[in-house]
Amino acid sequence: MSDVVTLSRKGHVALVTLNRPEARNAISPEMLVRLADAWTEVRDDPDIRVAVVTGAGDQAFCSGADLGRLIPLMSRARPPEDDWDRRLLADREILGRGLLRTFDVVKPVVAAINGHAIAGGMELAQGTDLRVASDAARLGVQEAKWAIFPGGGSTVRLPQQIPYARAMELLLTGDLITAAEALELGFLNRVTPPADVLPTALDLAERIAANGPIAVQAIRRSARACLGRPEGEAMHIESEMAAPVFRTEDAREGPLAFMQKRKPIFQGR
Repeated sequence: MSDVVTLSRKGHVALVTLNRPEARNAISPEMLVRLADAWTEVRDDPDIRVAVVTGAGDQAFCSGADLGRLIPLMSRARPPEDDWDRRLLADREILGRGLLRTFDVVKPVVAAINGHAIAGGMELAQGTDLRVASDAARLGVQEAKWAIFPGGGSTVRLPQQIPYARAMELLLTGDLITAAEALELGFLNRVTPPADVLPTALDLAERIAANGPIAVQAIRRSARACLGRPEGEAMHIESEMAAPVFRTEDAREGPLAFMQKRKPIFQGR
């Protein structure tokens, strides 16, 4: 049986794939644990500068939690049946790490939303930095329809990432929106035909990976840390993030390469 999450590399870009197409890439306990492990590997591998996350198949990026496996386990409606179940119950931080809810990968993450992103799938997308979606995709958080809570970060992130009133409409009705609507709301960066989703996401990732990795990580960290802060406080955070970047070897290499009209060679130091 194939792994339900795969991680591959091309240059400085890692590709994380949710691999349960027969179940519309629904999040099982095993998938959640393997996702958590994949994000840890992305964070800890200095050769990885950017990650892309996508779903296998052409129907769904991720349809959310496996209602027959994950939710009953978490609610204790069923006992643990294998090592994946037991590991998840023993370490509740796996949930936040797998869905990028409480875990900082440090590197930018690009979502290649090849199909529907619903419930936990939409929440995983909210934890990414850039998003490319199929024009056939539908997105939303439907937990309220099933009397459960969107606990993967949606009540915190969605009102920050799209206008408040639209966020509340999605959260409280559980309705889905089209990729075109999500693009208009600013939730997505690109909407493409299905065949172009992954190539477009990988192109974005490779363009980012070609930049100075220390600068990229500091820019990302500053932008996230400054969200919602008063301007004066945010400017202070930005200054603290910026100063170390200017003392790196890469910061000397970039301007030198520009003056010499050549491509810079960044070492990440």
